[in-house]
Amino acid sequence: MNLDNAAAAHALWKTKLRAAIAKHEQLDVVSLSRDDRCELGQWLHGEGKSSYGRLASLGDCMHKHLEFHSEVTKVARVVNAGQYGQAEALLSAGSGFAKASSALSVAFLKLRKEAGV
Repeated sequence: MNLDNAAAAHALWKTKLRAAIAKHEQLDVVSLSRDDRCELGQWLHGEGKSSYGRLASLGDCMHKHLEFHSEVTKVARVVNAGQYGQAEALLSAGSGFAKASSALSVAFLKLRKEAGV
């Protein structure tokens, strides 16, 4: 995975969650709760850890990524319960999801800067 694409890949989660709300889809909460299953998580726990494990910013990225998945899981549970209006509210500006997403993006910028890439 390319660090340039990492933040963009995770930004798509909001779109995926909104699509699930609109289509009234059921989401796999167990998989979404795992921070090592998505492409970014696999990179963080694999290549990223072996390449940048010595950098403090990688640990911060991993922590922020785990928090992000926690917020995604909260939204997914509400979607699965059929509470679509509440799920939309959980994605709004200032929500835990929005804050976690922003924090993850900032953590990645710091990692890129510290790694020199």
